[in-house]
Amino acid sequence: MDLIANHGRRVSVEELNTSKLLAHASRQAKERKFEDVMIVDVDAHHYENEHFGEILPYMDNEVFKQLALASRAKGGRGSVAPSVFGFQDIGGRVTRYPLRDSEQAGKGYQRDIEIGHRWMDAMGVDYSCLFPTGMLNIGSHPQVEMEYELTWAYNRWVTEKVIPESNGRFFTMLGLPMSDPEGALKQVETFGDRKGVRGFMITAVRPNLPVHDNRLMKVYRAIEERGLALSFHSGFNWTDKQFQSCNRFIAAHALGFSWYNILHCTNWVVNGMGERFPKLPVIWIEAGLAWVPFVMQRIDHEYMLRPSECPLLKKKPSDYMRDMYYSTQPMEIQDMGALEDTFRMINAETQLMYASDYPHWDFDLPSTIWDLPFVTEKARHNILGGNAARVLGLPPRNEAQKKNLERFGNLKA
Repeated sequence: MDLIANHGRRVSVEELNTSKLLAHASRQAKERKFEDVMIVDVDAHHYENEHFGEILPYMDNEVFKQLALASRAKGGRGSVAPSVFGFQDIGGRVTRYPLRDSEQAGKGYQRDIEIGHRWMDAMGVDYSCLFPTGMLNIGSHPQVEMEYELTWAYNRWVTEKVIPESNGRFFTMLGLPMSDPEGALKQVETFGDRKGVRGFMITAVRPNLPVHDNRLMKVYRAIEERGLALSFHSGFNWTDKQFQSCNRFIAAHALGFSWYNILHCTNWVVNGMGERFPKLPVIWIEAGLAWVPFVMQRIDHEYMLRPSECPLLKKKPSDYMRDMYYSTQPMEIQDMGALEDTFRMINAETQLMYASDYPHWDFDLPSTIWDLPFVTEKARHNILGGNAARVLGLPPRNEAQKKNLERFGNLKA
């Protein structure tokens, strides 16, 4: 039996198997009969840095390709944007980050997909949106050209090699090099019609080019015209000046994920983007939910005093926010009354989408939604999968799921 050191003790390779690690989740899924409930996870991740040897050759620019390959050869991570290392891997519930590459996968099968199917099956998840991890910091890269090239290479690799092997269960919202509007448009036009692409994603951690910049309007229009979604995936950046006074990782992490989406959402709303792109589904991902009522109330208050600053708006800012969508994770459940009020304020029954954020240390199981005492049966089904099925055009996987989608009005024609 192969043994590996893990936090001071020796464990077997079998103990690190995803299916075994999620045995409790499997019991939950069986007890709650999740096979009859369509469950869509709009935010899950893989570790693309483990595959840079495959990804970087997809870069078109030979100069930047050589730089990225040289960086990797010297032990680097392929010239991905600088980030804070170490703190995600320690101190939380999940301890196997350094050992994740020890899990065995079948030969000739895309590793991330095979392991992905294991955790999806364990949780009872039918479909999952696959996002990168390290490249969520790509918006902070000091070279606009490298942001474009790395995004292009990753998007090619995901759509040409990874998604095609997922049996239709994985989809993606591809990251865009928003610092380069022309390059972002090219990627929408190139990848927007590929199998498994249900939308595009803006990495929220970025210091430049606000989301309402006029040069980005053609990017949003191209996404809207294709009937795809636009998501903002948040993150944290401890090196950002506004967070350098935080002396604990927990502070930078707790504030950062909410802050970047607060910033972009506020700019999106007050600049009338909801009026300019009324048919574009916008999803705010991995920022929790507690920030949404705060922004709604704060901007509504300011707007009622200074409506002339927002000439495009035809209703209150909070009404535009209720037109948008939000992912559940990480859902703040310490105050159940506050959470119930949050659900009410965002019209969670039709606007909230389940997200696990697996395999990150703060992931949420579907039971996090299913077991809430104040949600109705319809809300459970909608949040866990119906809303995402309706917005993203995902079909049911069995007859029971089809009946439930029809019952709650979530089958997309």
